[in-house]
Amino acid sequence: MKKIEHIGIAVKDLEASNELYTKLFGVGPYKEEAVESEFVKTSFFRAGPNKIELLQATDERSAIHAYIDKKGEGIHHIAFAVEDIEAETARLKGEGFQALLEKPKKGADNKLVMFFHPKTTGGVLIELCQDIPS
Repeated sequence: MKKIEHIGIAVKDLEASNELYTKLFGVGPYKEEAVESEFVKTSFFRAGPNKIELLQATDERSAIHAYIDKKGEGIHHIAFAVEDIEAETARLKGEGFQALLEKPKKGADNKLVMFFHPKTTGGVLIELCQDIPS
């Protein structure tokens, strides 16, 4: 793993949260995007060399909707940048971590993503991210 790629935060109201984080960081989001397959709207902020992703459910089928219902707003996942998502997924599976997807899929911010179950990662949802070549 290269670095922490971003921290994902589940929010009820993306617009209100964008205003809050704009005040916090002194600058607005650099990107907003809908991920239709996951039923979420996202926005991304830079905080120095780090990124924060805000996620709002757009449908009750969204994992973010279920997360907020169960735990409320807050940190949802930590994402790590990787060079080779297939190899890193295989390595982690070999170490006993439970993948939540059969194979990596396209996520927000032009990334391939893979998630690992919090029950096998010390209570934290882990996301792997690999840039999709342009």
